[in-house]
Amino acid sequence: MYVSFAYYSPGRFNKNITAIAKSQQTTPQQINYTNTSKMSLKHLSIGWKKYLKGAPDIEKGWNMYTNAGLGLLLGRVENSHSVGIDTALYAVPVLSGRGNFKRLTLDLGLGWEVPVGGDMYFYTEGKVWVPTTNYPSKYIFVNSNAPLLVMLSGGIRIIF
Repeated sequence: MYVSFAYYSPGRFNKNITAIAKSQQTTPQQINYTNTSKMSLKHLSIGWKKYLKGAPDIEKGWNMYTNAGLGLLLGRVENSHSVGIDTALYAVPVLSGRGNFKRLTLDLGLGWEVPVGGDMYFYTEGKVWVPTTNYPSKYIFVNSNAPLLVMLSGGIRIIF
């Protein structure tokens, strides 16, 4: 069994977006602007690690393993628009300001590791966190199956 917690520093994104007028009498009918977003993530995962080749405590050779679990992805988004837009007159795809979101995830991974001496192992691992729930947030531009995270990581595992 495994338990993991991950924290990621904020990522920054820019997207050119168009706000559409809600009424035919509004002039101009659309406003083009740039939305600048900053997103930070935290993830808690609990699951099972299964060795396909080897074992967690081998002294020679290499291991291949897979893991599967359930996770909770907590996110924070901060948006700022390049121009001020009156949301009473225009429909905007994302709101300006700060908002939080959460997603339940199916966490899948495949890894490889080799002993480097003592109870230390060098590992390389690929993971994907597939969102299983969709709680729409007006601060995220794409809400369905987002964010879909794929990672490649490596490090040292130490047995205590």
